[in-house]
Amino acid sequence: MLSKFQNHLNTNLSFLKGKKLLLAVSGGIDSMVLVNLCHQFQLDFTIAHCNFQLRGEESNEDENFVKLQMEKFQIPIFTERFDTKAFAEKNKLSIQVVARNLRYEWFYTLLANHNFDYILTAHHLDDSLETFLINFTRGSGIEGLIGIPEQNDKIVRPLLVFSQKEIATYAAENNIPWREDSSNASDKYLRNKLRHDVIPVLKALNPSLLASFNNTITHLKQTQSLAEDAVKSLYQKVVNEEDNHAVIDLDKLLKYRNYKAYLYEWLQPFGFSDWTAVYDLLVAQSGKQVLSDSHILLKNRNVLLLFTKQTRVSEEMYWIPKDQAEVKVPLKMSFCNVSDISNQSSNVIFVDEDLLQFPLTLRRWQEGDVIQPSGMSGKKKLSKFFKDEKYSLLDKANVWLLCSDDKIVWIVGKRPDERFIATANTTKILKINYEA
Repeated sequence: MLSKFQNHLNTNLSFLKGKKLLLAVSGGIDSMVLVNLCHQFQLDFTIAHCNFQLRGEESNEDENFVKLQMEKFQIPIFTERFDTKAFAEKNKLSIQVVARNLRYEWFYTLLANHNFDYILTAHHLDDSLETFLINFTRGSGIEGLIGIPEQNDKIVRPLLVFSQKEIATYAAENNIPWREDSSNASDKYLRNKLRHDVIPVLKALNPSLLASFNNTITHLKQTQSLAEDAVKSLYQKVVNEEDNHAVIDLDKLLKYRNYKAYLYEWLQPFGFSDWTAVYDLLVAQSGKQVLSDSHILLKNRNVLLLFTKQTRVSEEMYWIPKDQAEVKVPLKMSFCNVSDISNQSSNVIFVDEDLLQFPLTLRRWQEGDVIQPSGMSGKKKLSKFFKDEKYSLLDKANVWLLCSDDKIVWIVGKRPDERFIATANTTKILKINYEA
């Protein structure tokens, strides 16, 4: 494995050499092997360990273990504790969503504050296969079937070319200590059920399963870009966007042999998942409908009408603590205090920091949201603002809101809220820049 990693590093990840790296380390076998490999090749790295406090004393023991191991090798380490369960309950989000958001927000904060170049995680080939199967069982298009990407912005996964077996063998041969997460033995989560019950059967049927899977991923990636071009082209021919809904012309759509694939790509961003029900709608009587969490798809004679529910629900929410200089997920944004206001544009706003309540949040819009658009004295429902500004349905689906508590600060890249704009009397001006 050592020589394979060296070859992979030289051939595909040479950009990591000489860079300042942040390694996400849980204390499990995968991340501890990644630490060993990076140490072997003298990469410049620091450790980041998250304690989500979800397993009582076991979580604290993991933290202490990682600290002790890094101390032995004099490797610098950052640790952070999160009250994950309380955060999830307060914001009515799943533990998994909250843990992921907290983890990556903290990683990117460390990256910005300490000038790291990349974040390294220890995902391996078996993890990618599990992700593939999860998406496969839930129903997915190409984007959900290409596994875990080796690089996504500043996040790099150097172990994706290795199997779990290779990693375990390397750990045993080199006496690498590691901690077992007791939750990995539970079948509470779908990923664990696949790991324990399904994948071993598949590997017994095909001992070369991982190699075959790797080849499949390569082919899928090559066709993904071709599919994206076709989807956009046909959308312009078949779909008309009205003020508050989209109209899919079935007479035009059904002329195409792959109409189901096109329909999937258009509707998936709006949360639809029961694809049998969606496809049955094509031949259903007028008045039949299919619901997602946020949208309604209605059959009306020879068209499908797509429009939002009265209440739009989304788990996508990201927190921005005070003094964070940079955000990478889900948007690229920067924050800094300035002494005056200059070069304001649709992508740059200046706000009064004393009026903000931290942490700020980035989220999707919801029915009932209200904004006081810059330059106006009165408030307006966001849905009415969208209508007046002639936002398309897809425009609205892609909108992100920067919020202070429950108030909108900025329709990011579009319009700030008048209540937060810095004035001549502002003593603490915060400049917020969005990199479109």
